[in-house]
Amino acid sequence: MASVNPISLAGPSPQDVQRTKELEKFLLDAGLYESQEEAIVREEVLGRLDELVKAWVKSVSRRKGFNDQFVADANAKIFTFGSYRLGVHGPGADIDTLCVGPRHATREEDFFGELHDMLAQLPEVEELHSVPDAHVPVMKFKFRGISIDLLYAQLSQTVVPEDLDLSEESILQNVDEWTQRSLNGCRVTDQILKLVPNIETFRLTLRCMKHWAKKRGVYSNVSGFLGGVNWAILAGRVCQLYPNASPSMLVTRFFRFYNIWQWPLPIMLCKIDDGAMGFNFPIWDPRRNPRDALHLMPIITPAYPCMNSSYNVSESTLRVMKDEFRRGKEICDRIEGAVSGGGGGAAGGGVGGAVGGAGGGAGGAGEVRTEWAELFEPFAFFEAYNHYLQIDISAASDADMLKWKGWVESRLRTLVTRIERHTDGLLQCHPHVCDIHDPTRTYPHCLFYMGLQRRAPPAPAATAGNGTEEGGAGGAGAREFDIRYTVDDFKSTVESFQMWREGMGIDVVYLKRKQLPAFAFPGGVKPRRVSRVGKGSGKKEKGAGVSPAGGGKVLGKRGAEEGREEQSEAKRALTPAAAAAAVSASAAAAAAAVAAAGGGGSPVSPVLVTVGAGGDGGAAGVGGEGNGGAEGGAAKAAVGGAEAGHAAAGVNGSLDELEPGLLASAHPSMRQEARPRPTLKLSFASGLAGRVGRT
Repeated sequence: MASVNPISLAGPSPQDVQRTKELEKFLLDAGLYESQEEAIVREEVLGRLDELVKAWVKSVSRRKGFNDQFVADANAKIFTFGSYRLGVHGPGADIDTLCVGPRHATREEDFFGELHDMLAQLPEVEELHSVPDAHVPVMKFKFRGISIDLLYAQLSQTVVPEDLDLSEESILQNVDEWTQRSLNGCRVTDQILKLVPNIETFRLTLRCMKHWAKKRGVYSNVSGFLGGVNWAILAGRVCQLYPNASPSMLVTRFFRFYNIWQWPLPIMLCKIDDGAMGFNFPIWDPRRNPRDALHLMPIITPAYPCMNSSYNVSESTLRVMKDEFRRGKEICDRIEGAVSGGGGGAAGGGVGGAVGGAGGGAGGAGEVRTEWAELFEPFAFFEAYNHYLQIDISAASDADMLKWKGWVESRLRTLVTRIERHTDGLLQCHPHVCDIHDPTRTYPHCLFYMGLQRRAPPAPAATAGNGTEEGGAGGAGAREFDIRYTVDDFKSTVESFQMWREGMGIDVVYLKRKQLPAFAFPGGVKPRRVSRVGKGSGKKEKGAGVSPAGGGKVLGKRGAEEGREEQSEAKRALTPAAAAAAVSASAAAAAAAVAAAGGGGSPVSPVLVTVGAGGDGGAAGVGGEGNGGAEGGAAKAAVGGAEAGHAAAGVNGSLDELEPGLLASAHPSMRQEARPRPTLKLSFASGLAGRVGRT
């Protein structure tokens, strides 16, 4: 377990139990659980696959001239990892599997050769293709309709025992880097299950968080967001901090905790293991490796060799996730405070306790009105931005398209980081995690999209909320972003695909929102945009606001309904110091408002606190949370004192041995300087819409 003490040992209240039941029902109604029939098919498929690899390794042993006794003893074994092993998979989900074989069964010749051929001959196997050159080599196929990702670990042992324990560090002795990476999935999954205090509570919490991440468009490791293992570690950490909490409590505390966490401080479930047996595998260590210190959102795997599982995260995708954590916290605060007739709790102390009382405590008596559906509303990606990039790829055949799409998709995050770098971080990209197909086309193709948004520098506190229009009296004039050369660099990278074939092509074009194709929207219908109030007013008509974090719905009262897009971007760019000042000032104002209101009424939502403290994880350690009724505080500044302390001090697992200042000083976003406020005028002329191909 992690070395830090839990934040709270409190168990669920009757209202928490009710909210958990509502949450379970919501997930069940959403179809997140597979049927008993599908579960049986999965077990049968895994059993059949285990029989196949055992037969395969005996065939390999016989072909290589080993005696009859050796052939009889030869063994291979199938292990599972990922969502299936964690017990959080849903209907139609693939199964991550690992084949462990002896040293004489090679990866190139035997696994990707003979075993591949054996699978290809089976009528129940479909869509079989190998990716031997991947970072983690894999065979992908469908077995009786169940998608399988099959990795291979070639051990140094001559015989693989049936009771093999992959958690033993000795399993890594004399293995190559591909085997080490392949073993890592199983070792990490098993370690996560060992480190959480209550497996069933963890599973329900993780299932909930995965569903939320998919709905909000932040579930994709390849796109620069987070994948399954990342969300598992984040959820597991919250379970450790609240070991007796119910799933509904853990969901709300998940958002509270990560809303104020000071990235790039790492999240870890246990201390980093240097390896007791002296293996020389590299581990994540920013003290020794300068590249590790540049990681923006480190989430460290708990099994040796410990690595950062979220190295793909960029400045842009981190900003999106921060916005989503803030949105989730605001909704969950309202859910926990939705108790008719409930009293406020002031036991938290300080501003946090006072504002918790104002919002209505979760510990009060009354009927619980849980509205989980709002938390899981799909993110309206194509309504969130005014500017988009469309990446259109095609190929001559379905087989070529499968390879081409995988390659291009793996390179898209480099386009994001290039745009960030070439525009000094002022132009940020939000990649859409799903590909889209044009129903009018009959050839293999798919479309990827990126939302483009200008990142404004910090604005003076006195004018941050006055609605000054960009380029107006409060602006510093227009700035044009020319990203043609950036796109050319991206094209050059894409063209380097070693398996390129005739017919593989890519178009990159710039689109305004009104130019987006109708088929990109749900149901193939573009929603009608509501007109805005004139320039400079700083206000929008009711219901007209669109917030990237809100999925087309503006949350909150005054700040979210009246704030313009330009203001919200400026607030997101607040430096940690400015955020701390904003939190301090706004918290004081909130306390005064609560005192004037007599400790009752609606949650106080100062605009600066909403974005400054929540967006950048600044010094939001204001007040105390307490337990029971005080935990219902819904104001933006009322972050739990213990949670804020963990985030501000960087107390997490082995961080007592890792100075937070080391990471902070190395992280570029911690050294932001004021820049002129730019107007988003993109130069996409001739060079951007060129087609990539070879003649």
